[in-house]
Amino acid sequence: MLGDIERLVVTESPSADLAAVAHSAGVVAALGRAHLGADPELIVLDGRTHLRWRLGSGPRRVLLLAHHDTVWPLGTLAAHPFEVREGVLRGPGCFDMKTGLVMAFHALAVLAAPDRTDGVTLLVTGDEELGSPSSRELIETEARGCAAALVLEASADGGALKTERKGVSRYEVTVHGRAAHAGLEPERGVNATVETAHQILAVAGLADAAAGTTVVPTVLAAGTTTNTVPAQGRFAVDVRVRDAAEQDRVDTAVRALRPVLEGAAVEVTGGPNRPPLQRTSSALLYRRAQHRATGLGIGPLSAAAVGGASDGNFTAGIGTPTLDGLGAVGGGAHADHEHVLTAEIPRRTALLAALIHDLTEGSNR
Repeated sequence: MLGDIERLVVTESPSADLAAVAHSAGVVAALGRAHLGADPELIVLDGRTHLRWRLGSGPRRVLLLAHHDTVWPLGTLAAHPFEVREGVLRGPGCFDMKTGLVMAFHALAVLAAPDRTDGVTLLVTGDEELGSPSSRELIETEARGCAAALVLEASADGGALKTERKGVSRYEVTVHGRAAHAGLEPERGVNATVETAHQILAVAGLADAAAGTTVVPTVLAAGTTTNTVPAQGRFAVDVRVRDAAEQDRVDTAVRALRPVLEGAAVEVTGGPNRPPLQRTSSALLYRRAQHRATGLGIGPLSAAAVGGASDGNFTAGIGTPTLDGLGAVGGGAHADHEHVLTAEIPRRTALLAALIHDLTEGSNR
């Protein structure tokens, strides 16, 4: 398994580099062929390469969901090479989420017999780190009708499974004012910087800590020169919510923004990007995983609610029971200290295999 992980990690695959992602898809396809004995379907959408293995001929029952793109630019390996030392594996994308992808291949290979994988689909996308712009419809289509979606994203702290993820909305608010000379006749202008400040405060006020809702103005720009009343300003907004009602509340409020200064105008683009993965969607699968972990002697498991989103938000959003965080145990996603604890890899792979077998057997445990 370490050799397979190395093979994927040294194949750099930044999401925005279409050629790199296509090359990575070829490496993933070869690795999957070696373990599953079958070629995937290569699905190219908007230039981004995704892979799909549909095992067996029966109705789709279980969706395994992974991605092979990363946030790391080409050349990162020079400063952060793949290495395994003292039980810790390092390298760009090892934790998020190339180890989880390797675990999926090995779990399916362990099950081996066709009747134990019949109805299982493994979908590996190539644009998750961008928000899955081309693959969302593909993911939702594959998830419909399945009894479960198992997401191979890395675990939460301490190896906890992710039983709840916040939904995500993203907006850009553009403020239109009127330019004028800042020294000679500022009164003839409509100051977009001042209007933008009003709007930022209004947006930030939509947060609700008690409900777990965060509304964070992020990237900001306004004006052109230091002696000109700014004619335009814009800022981005990141919203995270625990439930659909909160996502709707914030969306309605952001779209209802109105200018404070006479002569200014406010334009809002964007909206909900990922629905919440609520605990009700993961509860039954989490109990199944706990039962299997106990039987394997690798329990007890723990659960976590996290603010970050994944493609599991999409599967939960269409009503498919979803359990996330089944991949690597470690830490440092998107950071220089990204790492995986090697001792946990076989244990978590065994749990994944047992859970797939449980679901394809139709057990009610």
